[in-house]
Amino acid sequence: MADRMPTTPPAGPPGGTTAALVLADGIVFWGRGLGAAAVKVGEVCFNTSITGYQEIMTDPSYAGQIVTFTFPHIGNVGTNPDDIESVNPAALGAVLAVDATEPANYRATRPLGQWLAGHGLPGIAGVDTRRLTRRIRDGGAPSGALAHAPDGKFDIAALAKLAKEWPGLEGMDLAIDVTCRQSYGWTEAAWDFSRPNQAGPGYGKQTNPRFHVVAVDYGAKRNILRCLAASGCRVTVVPATATTDDILRHKPDGVFLSNGPGDPAATGKYAVPVIRDLVAQGKPVFGICLGHQMLALALGGRTEKMARGHRGANHPVKDLATGKVEITSQNHGFCVVPESLPADVEITHVSLFDGSNEGIRLKSKPVFSVQYHPEASPGPQDSHYLFERFVGLMESKNSPPPSGGRARVGGTSA
Repeated sequence: MADRMPTTPPAGPPGGTTAALVLADGIVFWGRGLGAAAVKVGEVCFNTSITGYQEIMTDPSYAGQIVTFTFPHIGNVGTNPDDIESVNPAALGAVLAVDATEPANYRATRPLGQWLAGHGLPGIAGVDTRRLTRRIRDGGAPSGALAHAPDGKFDIAALAKLAKEWPGLEGMDLAIDVTCRQSYGWTEAAWDFSRPNQAGPGYGKQTNPRFHVVAVDYGAKRNILRCLAASGCRVTVVPATATTDDILRHKPDGVFLSNGPGDPAATGKYAVPVIRDLVAQGKPVFGICLGHQMLALALGGRTEKMARGHRGANHPVKDLATGKVEITSQNHGFCVVPESLPADVEITHVSLFDGSNEGIRLKSKPVFSVQYHPEASPGPQDSHYLFERFVGLMESKNSPPPSGGRARVGGTSA
C-alpha cells in the first residue's frame, strides 16, 4: 500500500537524528547523517546492487539523483581511488538502511563517510529503505531534499518546498554538466593481477591497438573506456557537443556513444543531428544507455520517462537472435518506445522484467546499441561479447570484400 501524505507536519525528529530526507509529497524519513553537512535536492531513486556502491556514486548517469541502496551493508569495504567511474561523483547523496561500518578490505583508503564528505555529499543512515523503495516502486521516483545537519535542527517546511519546486529530469540536459571539456586520449585497460615489474595488481595499458575509436562523452564511465581499450582499441574521447567534423577529423574506425544522465530528448537537440551524420557516413557505431536512446532518436524513434526506472545488477535481458538470457547491470530512467522505431531498425534485446526495449540494430548499416551496461564493474560480465561485436564490425568495415562476394555489414549483406 502506498504511503499517504501526512495531514499534519511531523512533530519533530527522534532523539539523535542528524539527517532527514524530505519528499515532495511531505513524507519525512529521519536518520543519522554521514558525509558532508549539506542539503541536496534531486530525484530519489533506488538501486538493488549488493556490490559496487562507489562505482554507483561516481557513475555520471546518476547526476541529479539521490541514490537509495536497498542492500544494507553499504560501506563495508570502504573506498579507494581505483574503483571510480569518474573523478567527481555525480550522484547527489546516499540513503542507507544501516550505519556504514569501518572498512574491512585491504584496498580501502578511506571510510565511506569521509569519502562522501571529501566530495561535499551528504548521506543518511537508519532509514527504512524497504518503505522508501515501496514508495518509489508504487508511486514513481519522487523529488526529495536530503539534509545532513549535525546539530539536529531542520526546517522541514523549507526542505519540502525545495523538493516540490525541483523541476524533475524530464526536459533536463545533464550530459552537458558531466561531459569532458576537451578531447583526450585513453589507453587504460582492464584490471591486471599479473602485471610484471610493478608493485602489485592494477589497470593494464593498451600499447598495440588495432583500431581507433572515438568515444562521445555524454557522461562516460571509465570502465567502458577500459573495455574498449582491452578489446584492442585506441580511444579518443570527445565532448558531448562535438560536431561531426570534430569526430571525423580523428579518422576513427568506429564511433562509440556513451552512457549519461538526463532526458535523451534534451541532450538530443544537439547530439542527434551529429549521430545521424555519423550513421550516414557508414562508420560502425555502438551505443550504451543514453547513447542507445539517442541513437534510437536519430533513427526516427521516440523515448519516454519510466515510472521507476531500472537500477541494479540483476536485470535479465533476452538476446532475441540467440535466445540466450544475460544478467545485466542497468541504470536508466528513460527508455526507447519500441513501436516508434522504423522498419529498418531491428529490436535485438528485451527486458524479462517488464518487456521494455534493451537493444536495437540498424539492418542496413554497422550500427547497434544496448540499454544496459555490458562493461559493468564489478559485474555481471555476461555481456562483454558486445565489445567483441563492435570490434568485429570494424574488422569487417576495414577488410576488403572476398572475391566474388559482398562485404557483410551490420549482420546483413551490404
